[in-house]
Amino acid sequence: TYVVLAPEHPLVSQLIKGRQQEAAVQAFIEKTAKLSKSLRMSGDDRKDGIFTGSYAINPVNGSQIPIWVGDYVLMDYGTGAIMAVPTHDQRDFLFAREHNLPMIVVIEDPKNPGIKPDDMREAFADEGRLVNSGQFVGISNVEAKQKISEWMSTNGMGQSTVQWRLRDWLISRQRYWGAPIPMIYCDSCGIVSVPEKDLPIELPKNVQITGEGGSPLAKCEEFVNVSCPKCQGKARRETDTMATFFDSSWYFLRFCSAHNDQEVFNKEEAKYWMTVDQYIGGIEHAILHLLYSRFFTKFFKDLGLIAFDEPFDRLLTQGMVLKDGEVMSKSRGNTVDPDEVLKEYGADTLRLFILFAAPPEDQLEWNSNGLEGAWKFLNRIYNMTDVRFDVQTGLKSVEVAELTKEDKSLEFERNKAIKNVTQSFEEGFKFNTAISSVMILANAVDKYKGTNAALINKTIETIILLLSPITPHLCEELFERMGLKQSVAKALWPAYSEDALKQDTITIVAQVNGKVRGQFDVAANSTETDLRAMILSDDRIKAYIDGKEIKKFIVVPNKLVSIVV
Repeated sequence: TYVVLAPEHPLVSQLIKGRQQEAAVQAFIEKTAKLSKSLRMSGDDRKDGIFTGSYAINPVNGSQIPIWVGDYVLMDYGTGAIMAVPTHDQRDFLFAREHNLPMIVVIEDPKNPGIKPDDMREAFADEGRLVNSGQFVGISNVEAKQKISEWMSTNGMGQSTVQWRLRDWLISRQRYWGAPIPMIYCDSCGIVSVPEKDLPIELPKNVQITGEGGSPLAKCEEFVNVSCPKCQGKARRETDTMATFFDSSWYFLRFCSAHNDQEVFNKEEAKYWMTVDQYIGGIEHAILHLLYSRFFTKFFKDLGLIAFDEPFDRLLTQGMVLKDGEVMSKSRGNTVDPDEVLKEYGADTLRLFILFAAPPEDQLEWNSNGLEGAWKFLNRIYNMTDVRFDVQTGLKSVEVAELTKEDKSLEFERNKAIKNVTQSFEEGFKFNTAISSVMILANAVDKYKGTNAALINKTIETIILLLSPITPHLCEELFERMGLKQSVAKALWPAYSEDALKQDTITIVAQVNGKVRGQFDVAANSTETDLRAMILSDDRIKAYIDGKEIKKFIVVPNKLVSIVV
């Protein structure tokens, strides 16, 4: 429904020349030039762009479509120009939503047949059958790619090509620090590799770092001047060193045999340790570094040194930290000094704030109020331990048979928190939901008016254990204040009981036309018949339904009853 060009595309200057949009588009191009490639390719919600004032003709249906310039299109990937299909490509989808551009569903989602673009929350990028596609309606999109390509080729509209993302890679740098490139230049023999017996090449220690440009090694004559390994005549070393990217593309394999001086790594040790279960890195690693790591892994497999061709099982890409809506940087003057934060609040407060503010893969907007809130919460946990933990009672098992109704409620919240936090950690690094679950448990302790010291102690211990991966320093100190000799880092992770999560009675909310009109203590898993009889006979509810027709009586099990009159 529209075309997007990269800001660097040579056609842009022609399309905007003499148009009223020329100055604005030029300003946009200059602004985009200051952004890093990784930021432009990031998955954030905002996709910036500007209309050129020009239009293209869609060759398939002859319709006139607008030509835009967008920051998410790169000149060195593909042709630097894309035909946007916003309902089936997520970045096109975000761009279209941002700039109110037309959207047409052309691949039907089998789970949501007939869905309209306005009702879509994200692009549908899976397999389905074509709709709104002329003679290709009803064909699967996988089959349609080939058929449409052939049809366009036959009609002179285009042709199929393969686009490779892997480009030539310049690995050399004009630096002192780096692995020397083992090549020698001889006027008679040409380029000669350093013999294996002379490896590794060690960097000289008397190099002067002048900052005058070029490799510092080139000015060190005793390093540069050598004999040619072939003819023994005068020759010179390569003075560039390898980029650190080269080392970081296979370091995970070297880690398996860090002290091996006979081979690159031991096959059996690599087989034992690899592959990497979880890789965590910033967005700047998400393209080239990971691409090269995969390339090296496949290379080592071809050599027979390993049996796998993918190095990492799972990837978590961390989001960027923003301040005032922009990525923190010295040039923007919007950085936060971590030393000042640590001095005032401590490391644990900073950790809690960052992990609670947003999921790790999302962008985080820096907020000093959130930092203050995290500090107050940790102080609350400290005071709770000091005041309510009974050191004399210590940690005893909680006797289920002796629990009162109020005790059972707290024990339910304790087990619920353990289950929720454990799942949050294991099922995708959902640290913010884990912290939220601990906060709910802390609220339950504050509300608890019972006298079961063993239960209170066990609940406070649970809070500290659940928080310990997030705020280790505070939790270590609190463990000691509780009279426990063991380090919190060595304590067993708490287990939850499914029996404790089965409640005899629960509190549900009753709404009338969307407004809460009462709360009811009912038996867990009450049927709709039981709830209807109880709620409709209650005087609080009668006041809002008497004389009116009940159109709907909706039950959300164990949570809510919604009455529509």
